[in-house]
Amino acid sequence: MFIDTHAHLYHKQFDQDRNAMMRRTMDAGVHKLFLPNIDTTSVEAMHAMCEAFPEVCFPMMGLHPCSVGEDPARELAEVERLLGTGRYWAVGEIGIDLYWDKTWVEQQQEAFRRQVRWAKELALPVVIHCRESFEEVMAIVEEENNEHLTGVFHCFTGSEEDARRIIGLGGFKLGIGGVITYPKSGLAETMARVGAGHCVLETDAPYLAPVPYRGKRNESSYIPCVAEALAAAVGLPLEEVARITTDNAEQLFAE
Repeated sequence: MFIDTHAHLYHKQFDQDRNAMMRRTMDAGVHKLFLPNIDTTSVEAMHAMCEAFPEVCFPMMGLHPCSVGEDPARELAEVERLLGTGRYWAVGEIGIDLYWDKTWVEQQQEAFRRQVRWAKELALPVVIHCRESFEEVMAIVEEENNEHLTGVFHCFTGSEEDARRIIGLGGFKLGIGGVITYPKSGLAETMARVGAGHCVLETDAPYLAPVPYRGKRNESSYIPCVAEALAAAVGLPLEEVARITTDNAEQLFAE
């Protein structure tokens, strides 16, 4: 049994075959799906997905860094209000993204810090988007870190040193997705040295499909491809990687 800890299954790319996709996912042994929010425009579709599949889909709430502009106050106020309803399993997807645009880096940093603090207050894990921004993200996480802060570095693609720095925080997991199947990514080699003990599995569907589906729409039924690549990298049976990553996800997203 597997858990997909990060999938945007409410995305419009699934509108034509969502039920069939969910059947494929269940058939593949993926029994829990955690859905990250983006901004106020994605909330309704995410809620609808979780209401349609209440035993399988579990919502998060956060403001994605790429949705942080010059003044994110209104978006953040709505995130805070929704988090107060108590229906969410994590604060996410939050973080800093300096790949697309560095214009609003200070606003991204402030929005990230505020949401990290809400997570601590609510005893929820954070789901961190970190693209071209590892040092900027770690500076805030290390400043805010205490026994109440847990979470996952979504789409981990960093070095062994980066992985060990994250693990050293105490309450954080590495989100391993389709990138581990890409031969030139170097992630399989990194994980061979780091091991699977602090990993959770994810797809980031509909993005970053694993080999042999690379370049196509990603979906949660492809989680076994990620698990197989991680198992091969760390030299463990697939069943053991499934157990480790599922246990880690259950611990991270505890009720």
